[in-house]
Amino acid sequence: MKIFYGCVIALLMSSVCHALPDGFVYLRDTAPDIAHDIRYFNYHNFVGRPVDGYEKAECILTSQAAQALKKVQAELVPMGLGLKVYDCYRPQKAVDHFSRWAKDFADTKTKGEFYPDEPKETLFKRGYIAHKSGHSRGGTVDLTIIPLGSTPKEIFIPYENLRRCDAPYEKRFGDNSVDMGTGFDCFSGLSATENPRITGTAMQNRLLLKRVMEKHGFYNYEKEWWHYTLKNEPFGKTYFSFPVR
Repeated sequence: MKIFYGCVIALLMSSVCHALPDGFVYLRDTAPDIAHDIRYFNYHNFVGRPVDGYEKAECILTSQAAQALKKVQAELVPMGLGLKVYDCYRPQKAVDHFSRWAKDFADTKTKGEFYPDEPKETLFKRGYIAHKSGHSRGGTVDLTIIPLGSTPKEIFIPYENLRRCDAPYEKRFGDNSVDMGTGFDCFSGLSATENPRITGTAMQNRLLLKRVMEKHGFYNYEKEWWHYTLKNEPFGKTYFSFPVR
């Protein structure tokens, strides 16, 4: 009996320790049908390894942002489409990890996919890396559109057979998303949402995402087709650093 009560107490203490700050929720609890591909929890990202502060592959957002994404998802479903999130709330610890990586010019093991034509020395200057991120406020999300019932994404093998993120759709990593003209986190001018060099289906898909996200209260960062922030976000001046777990 003592062992039983000890386990219950330990479980309760664990739940308290892992409780989110007031105003934050797990997206899976609000919109369970939105797909997750939390890249900074694994090796398939520009750093090339799991990023500090990501202890689980979870999407955490303010409750307002999560509710807004639920409405976006509801609008896409009748089209046979849905959302997939790459990153949501991002602890400051992770942002600091990005900064350290960007200053290590000798580490270029992910260059072949994520910044094939961009010198690593210019990533700060070009705005691809920053010392602060809106993600740390909980109202910013990186995401794409996937066909409902799509096949699973390709299995990623770290540092092997890297393919340019700006290559034609059929030659990029098999992400199971619709064609957006580049892959996620592609450090290239082609990632700019309305870059005129992106045409046809890829541009139509970008503009569809932009239209439905703006309709439900988000605005886009013009240099990244995947990056959206909730207007009037509740913690507009507060940067958090609790872990993603």
